[in-house]
Amino acid sequence: MATSLSRLSGRVWIHPGDPDPEAVKPCVAVIADDAGSTVVDAGQSPAHARSVKAAMADAGLPAARRLVYTHHHWDHTWGACAWEAEEIVGHESGAALLSAEARRPWSHAYLKEQVAAEPGLGPSFTARARAMSDWADFAVRPPTRTFTDRLVLPGGIEVRHVGGRHAPDSTVVAVPDSGVMLLGDCFYPPPFHLREPGPAAEEIDMGQITALVAEGFDWYVDSHSPPWRPPSA
Repeated sequence: MATSLSRLSGRVWIHPGDPDPEAVKPCVAVIADDAGSTVVDAGQSPAHARSVKAAMADAGLPAARRLVYTHHHWDHTWGACAWEAEEIVGHESGAALLSAEARRPWSHAYLKEQVAAEPGLGPSFTARARAMSDWADFAVRPPTRTFTDRLVLPGGIEVRHVGGRHAPDSTVVAVPDSGVMLLGDCFYPPPFHLREPGPAAEEIDMGQITALVAEGFDWYVDSHSPPWRPPSA
């Protein structure tokens, strides 16, 4: 699988995720700016983050000035400790969740203990174990700057809370001058261990994604699929 950055549109670049769902490695977006790039999601591990940083350098993009979390889940935040960004932006409801995560004694042994106690955690925690070759200098980093509804960052980047069943802090990031909306996992069903029995548990949030597509961006990027255009684009 190619891991280099590619320009999607305007100043938005995409570092593709892993198409194998068991890898749980999402794409990472880079919004280039001469004053310092904005990186949307930190990667699922320090190794993943370092791969994105190397690709940015190879592409001649400015180093990261800030990270923006689309939500608090591990595959979007565990790479943060490998970045040297000035700030990390995230929704206020995710800040408390990540602060709690930061206090947990993460290790391969701890992951195994948790799965033994709650088998539903198996898919997520097994993927975490594969992603982390070692735990030296690892830390979960909560946001250093939070918002409640929406926030406009330098360069006209729009950060908006949308919530939903997948995560209470789900956030979309719009780059109007490039015609791109970055969706994170906002319209996905809940994580496996939080799903109720029944077919509805795996349904996507059609109302939410329909409303977002109606905003008319040229490109939409969710975290575990290739970038896509709406039917009318």
